[in-house]
Amino acid sequence: MKTLVVCSGGMDSVTLAYHVAKEHELARLLSFNYGQRHSRELDCARAAADALSVPIDVLDISAVGAFLSGSALTDDVAVPDGHYAEETMKATVVPNRNAIMMTIAFGIASARKLDAVAVAVHGGDHFIYPDCRPGFIAAFQAMQNEALEGMGEITLYTPYVTRSKGDIAADGVRLGVPFAETWSCYKGGDHHCGRCGTCVERREAFDLAGAEDPTVYEDPDFWRAAIASAEVR
Repeated sequence: MKTLVVCSGGMDSVTLAYHVAKEHELARLLSFNYGQRHSRELDCARAAADALSVPIDVLDISAVGAFLSGSALTDDVAVPDGHYAEETMKATVVPNRNAIMMTIAFGIASARKLDAVAVAVHGGDHFIYPDCRPGFIAAFQAMQNEALEGMGEITLYTPYVTRSKGDIAADGVRLGVPFAETWSCYKGGDHHCGRCGTCVERREAFDLAGAEDPTVYEDPDFWRAAIASAEVR
């Protein structure tokens, strides 16, 4: 199955790229500049492509992203600290982001005669991101089947959609993913902040997997309090 992986450069999508390279045929990576707060992840996506010896396309859709205002990822809005289960994490939603990127990815896959598009949505995303849930994935596949009728049968490959980020960490360990060369933090400083939702989730994932976390965090202990607070609620 010749597969295009949508790769942000975070631990989930880089692990997915290694997974596809092992289990299928990794054709190329696709990343997007959508006007996000920083470009650390894109550098990591390029590094992953080099490590896996595949081409990468980095598409600039920042002109579109400029209209998707109001998110902490694309606008002058503070990135909230805490666990993804917190209500404040809705500030990190970019409206229709996955649908836009995946539509472009399917068009590229069709043009290049590929068999699949892979995205690293997972169970932990279901709290606040509707475009990461199984219902959306099934609906998107059905839409693309109609949109590309006669132009190739392309599968939307989402092996982690009902699995946890801990499962992804464990899969990455199995595959030898260089996690230190991936980037998750929304704030984009010199090191991972350790406090934003994706840092908390990343740290928790390694703990759940029983694996060493090579990430340097500005606040390496905050994640435990954030998880405890979310569980209380």
